[in-house]
Amino acid sequence: MQHHMTFIRRMLSFLFVHKRSLFYLLVTIISIHVLLLLAGKIYQHLDRDPDRGAIAIADGAFGESYSTPIYLEDDESTAVDESQGWSPSDSLWFYNITQGSALLPYDFYLSLESADSEEKLRSNRIIDYYRYLPQKKTFFNPDALAVGFVKDTYQGKDYMGFTCAACHTTQVNYQGQAVRIDGGPAMANMVGYLTAIEKALHQTRSDPQKKARFIKAVLALSNDYKNQETVEADLQKWTHTIQLYNTVNHSHIDYGYARLDAFGRIYNRVLQYVPNRQDVYDILTQTTSPTGRYLISDDQANKVLDGIDETIIGNDQFALIIQRLMSNEAGYPGLTQRQMLIVRNALFNEPDAPVSYPFLWDIVRSDYVQWNGLAANSGIGPLGRNTGEVIGVFGILDWTAKDPGFSISAYLSGQRHKRKQVDFKHSIDLVNLKRIENHLGTLKSPLWPETVFGNIDVEKARAGQKLYGRYCESCHQIIDRNNADRIAIAKMTSVNRINTDPAMADNSVSYQGKSGNFVDTFQAAGVGNVIIAADAPVVQLLTSVTKGVVATPDPDKNIFRRWGDWLYTLTGSFFTNPIRTSSVKAGNYDPDTTANPYASLLSYKARPLNGIWATAPFLHNGSVPSLYDLMLPKKQPGDPEDGEYRPDEFMVGSREFDPVKVGFRTDGYDGTSMKTIRVGDLNSGHEYAAGHTPQPDGSLPPALTTEQRWQLLEYLKTL
Repeated sequence: MQHHMTFIRRMLSFLFVHKRSLFYLLVTIISIHVLLLLAGKIYQHLDRDPDRGAIAIADGAFGESYSTPIYLEDDESTAVDESQGWSPSDSLWFYNITQGSALLPYDFYLSLESADSEEKLRSNRIIDYYRYLPQKKTFFNPDALAVGFVKDTYQGKDYMGFTCAACHTTQVNYQGQAVRIDGGPAMANMVGYLTAIEKALHQTRSDPQKKARFIKAVLALSNDYKNQETVEADLQKWTHTIQLYNTVNHSHIDYGYARLDAFGRIYNRVLQYVPNRQDVYDILTQTTSPTGRYLISDDQANKVLDGIDETIIGNDQFALIIQRLMSNEAGYPGLTQRQMLIVRNALFNEPDAPVSYPFLWDIVRSDYVQWNGLAANSGIGPLGRNTGEVIGVFGILDWTAKDPGFSISAYLSGQRHKRKQVDFKHSIDLVNLKRIENHLGTLKSPLWPETVFGNIDVEKARAGQKLYGRYCESCHQIIDRNNADRIAIAKMTSVNRINTDPAMADNSVSYQGKSGNFVDTFQAAGVGNVIIAADAPVVQLLTSVTKGVVATPDPDKNIFRRWGDWLYTLTGSFFTNPIRTSSVKAGNYDPDTTANPYASLLSYKARPLNGIWATAPFLHNGSVPSLYDLMLPKKQPGDPEDGEYRPDEFMVGSREFDPVKVGFRTDGYDGTSMKTIRVGDLNSGHEYAAGHTPQPDGSLPPALTTEQRWQLLEYLKTL
């Protein structure tokens, strides 16, 4: 105690003596930081390609060829502003702004051939097949990467990573014309593409000719690799890294196109880093086969965990653990693939609740963003939300154990009294996350382009507006896309009232994992502080690590820039966020209680429906192909065979638009077959228009007639 008091007195004395110098130093740092921010704003507008990098595709996937995609613009003939408020430079900056993601070393990605072919895995044909959006070279994109694929740099090395745009830019095709929509839900098949990358890496290692071509290509491009040995070493490392990611996140639910269990994957990345050596030892030695036999002996577990850190494990060490578990060398368990899945399920949680990629317009003005309203969007909430997103999409987490001492990250993550603390060093670019959030504040929802899809029937839409007021508006608020003060209110409805697929909401609350160094720490929940147990809800662990990461400045910058950027990011998050204060969740849901502090998460949100026409397939899990089908009931046993029902099976992957039912083409091609028969894929619930789901006030208006369904659909096109 005396030591601390002496230190504080010396610091106060130093500050008093040198106060003038410190003042000038502070002014200089702030001035330089402001100049750098201004330079960044100027730089942001340097890429002005009028096509926004978009290119035509001939003989595209599923028989879809299209001319150079267009963007919605002002329609001078009708005085209607269909644009989304972004210029070409605004779109291109959004596509190419880094956020700290590192899927593969950059030169590896440029050089990697697909399995069983010499075609590059980044070719326009393959990118289009997995429904990412091919681009040409532009100022910000000299290597012509797809939308949302970028070069990111961390600790002096270049990586290919994802930006928000990879999952939140959509394209709608119609009769050979393509329309790009910024902030819309991607049609991407991320799992398919990651599986293709894993296969390509494995074959590159095993095929001598493919490996030779790969090494030659990498060395010709690279500043990071100087010889064949370093390329081969990293080829092995990154093959294991991608394999580990795919193994950990294997699911019996086929996500296919247009869906991803982002929550489940973020949770699993947290569980790759939070457990300590003892946690993993306990899991390995207690895991049994279906017959009750222990899969791993104590001696085998000790050999598998030899050299593993006591406090924090991390990605590379987990990859080593997986390799050792499957090794047939003496002393290792030699687990089969089936046995590995049993161990996987003990260490992690199956991400079996894929959801549609949400659209991003009005996200900045929403009080709650996630499908289940996980976190309030006020203050630094968006920074935490986006940090969790980058943790999920391959941010590098160089977390290590350190001796105790005061740090903001230790304080916020609850570790200040721990014998060891986690140092949350990471690649995540917090400044860019803040800039992206600001940028999205200028994005508007798209208006139905009548010149492309045909005119809206005004009389029919007017009749539909009345139906909307009766059937929809109590949950789906109407907002003016041009109102600068608009707030999009999330109306939450509990799963047992709306009866849509419960998997995502259930998993967000029920999934648990070992808490490692965070055991017996305190974290805030809506109803008060909770103590994190040895086996804890992953939502608690995610909160802890997100706070730790947000509190850790960028290690790639000098000390003045590092702390200046960090202060700018946090203060800017408070003062520029339109949602200044946390609001009580609106809607009809079960509130959090001290007995169940996460009860409110067992619900789904209803959003304003402006731009909804561009966001098929529908419901949170993408289980209904069109807006018209969404007005139909789910067929139940005993229902008449000649009735109209939601389709229980349809094809997903086509971008060819159906302007009649308002969705995408659902047959006649070999995409992903969406079968709505299992939890995770269910298409039931939200049957308001069918007269099956009560309104929030308990009333049950009659089912819409066929004519009324078409009227309501016509009105939805106008939003």
